[in-house]
Amino acid sequence: MPLVVYILGLTIFSLTTSEFMVAGMMPSLALAMDEPVTRIGYLISLYAMGMVIGGPLSTIVLLKLRVPNKRGLLWLLGFYVLAQSVAASATSYDILAIARVVTGVAAATCFGLSLAICADIVAPDARGRAAAVVIGGLMLASVVGVPVATLIDQHLGWRASFWLVVLLALMCLALISVLVPPSKPSEVVSLGKELGEFRNRHLWAAYASSGLIIGAIFAAFSYFAAILTQITGFQASDIPWLLGVYGVANVVGNGVVGRYADRYTTVIMVWGMVILSISLALFAVFAHDKTISVTLLVVTGLVGMSMNPAIIARVMKTAHPGPLVNTVHTSVINIGLGAGSWLGGLGIAAGYGLRSPLWVGVALAVLGLISLLPYLGHRPRDPVLSH
Repeated sequence: MPLVVYILGLTIFSLTTSEFMVAGMMPSLALAMDEPVTRIGYLISLYAMGMVIGGPLSTIVLLKLRVPNKRGLLWLLGFYVLAQSVAASATSYDILAIARVVTGVAAATCFGLSLAICADIVAPDARGRAAAVVIGGLMLASVVGVPVATLIDQHLGWRASFWLVVLLALMCLALISVLVPPSKPSEVVSLGKELGEFRNRHLWAAYASSGLIIGAIFAAFSYFAAILTQITGFQASDIPWLLGVYGVANVVGNGVVGRYADRYTTVIMVWGMVILSISLALFAVFAHDKTISVTLLVVTGLVGMSMNPAIIARVMKTAHPGPLVNTVHTSVINIGLGAGSWLGGLGIAAGYGLRSPLWVGVALAVLGLISLLPYLGHRPRDPVLSH
């Protein structure tokens, strides 16, 4: 596998670490910004909102302007570095919030461009493995990036964690500028053909399931640090290794699901939602018990984000996986992420306590399960899932 593929994976690792790391440093950010935990949780939602806005629009603009993929990625990474530097220097919540939106916009397009470059520089029969390496950066962010960022926050302060991401992004920018071969200008996409895919109602059903699944996960995950310290009784210094355990479970689950996602797409998603609903409900009931909480944290990791290969496989079977279909899917996933985090915060703000995000997660997981049931009997190539 070319070295560049791993550099692109490192780029995704950097961007995703920035997106998720707020979950591990909510107490210190709340103290530094003099804001309640609920408002700090919205910083995850704002980043996701930026990705939702930036993904489809930026992709269309770059295609219309025929900007070569390499140049587009370098521009967007440079823009990202500037916005992340503003976030690291922020002295008020409002400035930090705006910077999070802007970094999300830049990150969304970087995701798509990284995958496009990946497809250009490897042989057609190696594209799947290469894409897996690039997206692997996302999974490693939860295993390595978030715990390390949390650890740095606890010893050097939250700003140091933000500056670390700036340095990583700068390093990726430099390596990409040197190692990635010049790319050809992007072909003008046939928007009519792409938009025609959205007349497929089953595609919208697949999108809805994706949004609900991710929303269920992040309604809970966004508040794990606060729940584990304020209810379960762990010390703040325990959060990095707890998030590390959760991340390892994500990677293990992702590996298993990735192997069988194409053959058993809907079955995997249905059982995943059943187990996720039960684990979050039990977590809410037994959040005061350390042993049970850690066990359920692992179970949630195994069946939560590890659904990604299955939800992506479902969309690709439902419609032609063109750039706009996949970009909108990324936006839907981030809508679910942001909405889940926001709804979890609403439960706390309404006075239902820190356990309420877990119950919100249960409700969203049940809705996700219901959205999948009509498709449970369909085979991968069933006509109901194609045009």
